[in-house]
Amino acid sequence: MTITPNHSGLERLLTVAELSDYLGIPVATLYDWRVDGVGPQAVKLGRSLRYPESCVRSWIEGKLRG
Repeated sequence: MTITPNHSGLERLLTVAELSDYLGIPVATLYDWRVDGVGPQAVKLGRSLRYPESCVRSWIEGKLRG
């Protein structure tokens, strides 16, 4: 995954649905992982969760390293 800056130059923040689609993992699993502290780091913005692409990438790289 590459970090994709948007028009403002800021890092893209993935929604739960976008991350679910990207990883091929159910949304409910992502919420469970958040509660258990085992998924990628998310940012709470109001009532919504957003996943910075860099955090998702770091989490995946950590999984690859074991």
